[in-house]
Amino acid sequence: MNNSNNSLFLGLVSNQTAFIAGIVVFLVLGLLAFRRGKQTKRAEFTWIGLALMVFPYAVAQAWLLWLIGAGLTALLLFRWK
Repeated sequence: MNNSNNSLFLGLVSNQTAFIAGIVVFLVLGLLAFRRGKQTKRAEFTWIGLALMVFPYAVAQAWLLWLIGAGLTALLLFRWK
């Protein structure tokens, strides 16, 4: 393998790792928000939690996953109190 193939391979592994880590992080946050919404009867938490759990299925790039996830998490934190 030459250097160009090596750097491409390392880039893909890094991108896949970031994508999988993002899925796990936003799935856990979504599950917590969803449960909190069900316990407190606050529909906004339920819907934001559901969105956090489902949106990774519609996203194909790691940077977009983290951008949307950060936005939804910020919305959740803004509405927490």
